[in-house]
Amino acid sequence: MAIIVRNTNYSGEVLEQLLTLAATSNEIVEKGLIMVIPGVEKKISLPRLKTGKMLQKRKENPGVEDSKGNFNYDEKSLDPVDFMAFTVFNPRTFENIWRKWQPKGNLVFSELPPEAQNALLAELAKQVQFELGDHYVNGEYGDDDDHLFNGILTQMAKDTEVIVVDSAESTMLGRLKALRVKIPVAIRNNPDLRILMSVNDFDKYDDELTQREAKNASETDVNARRYKGITIETLAAWPDDLIVCTLCSPDAGGNLFAAVNLQDDQDVIQIDKISNASELYFFKMLMKADTNIAFGEEVVVLDKRPNPVFKPAEKKLSAVPTAVTIKPEGGSQDVAVTASGEYSVSASPAGFTVSPTDNGIRISAAANTTGKDKSGAVTLTLDSDKARTVKITVSQAKQEA
Repeated sequence: MAIIVRNTNYSGEVLEQLLTLAATSNEIVEKGLIMVIPGVEKKISLPRLKTGKMLQKRKENPGVEDSKGNFNYDEKSLDPVDFMAFTVFNPRTFENIWRKWQPKGNLVFSELPPEAQNALLAELAKQVQFELGDHYVNGEYGDDDDHLFNGILTQMAKDTEVIVVDSAESTMLGRLKALRVKIPVAIRNNPDLRILMSVNDFDKYDDELTQREAKNASETDVNARRYKGITIETLAAWPDDLIVCTLCSPDAGGNLFAAVNLQDDQDVIQIDKISNASELYFFKMLMKADTNIAFGEEVVVLDKRPNPVFKPAEKKLSAVPTAVTIKPEGGSQDVAVTASGEYSVSASPAGFTVSPTDNGIRISAAANTTGKDKSGAVTLTLDSDKARTVKITVSQAKQEA
């Protein structure tokens, strides 16, 4: 049965209220760090748009071949999966332990008083919120009851665009310094930028600040939850020795998203008899949820756990071929690009056009009627490592008269 009685020798008066164990709630939602999208029964997409470099030298009569930049559209998805809370109890369990909460009425119609039901419901809701908070952060979808849906850390680990910091620092100050250096400058001053860490890691950071001689809080106070102006958020469900910096907001301005069937599903509880002939009652809650991140390149991670999940990936960028020759009468040639992440394409050489393909880029040119040979180069640059580039030479002979 769901109500388990141990070590009781009821002899009369007891406290008016049950004493319940403290449990942390769903902090990532309550602190406004994630956007929760309700009304998602099957699937919802997160549309993403990225652009290439657009500016170039002024031309008096630009043509199609002078086009520069592109719009790259893709999607990530939120796919809520079903799970539930279900527990059975017998109202008569309290008969011998608390006179105040003894079921009322004839035995066959015995019910638990509303006050007792409310106490059990409150504890059930608190526990569900606590478990949901852990799944939102650490969840992994699987076949058993401990793997209900993928949490944000699981989704981050799948994204190859996440910026992983490689640092040997052992102090929190050193780790935060290494983390901040890797934050893209485009979001470094964004008011929604947050540093996420465990309660224990913040305590270490607080102790390090307190031990410094000046300008920090005394041993009786807690230092500000900030590093270089970036707000630090602590979560009870967050793993120790893992620091993440990303945009956090309860609306579309953030980078963390969750989809649920209805936003109040975790508060809607069904209560009824198991069957007409049964003395047992049940509590039941049905829910659907999933999480994801929008842009991996807006996530900076420093993982110093004994078995880190986030490891710096080897940065790769290559192209085949690296020399492209277009026929004098015009045409195009595809270049296959292999990259460990997003890459940028330099401006198209004069008289040539560069466009993206599913496997790389396409270099095109119209008939060369200029009366002279044309040549140039296209440079690919890995966004996560600007020093890693590939140069593709391009040429086109003149068209004979």
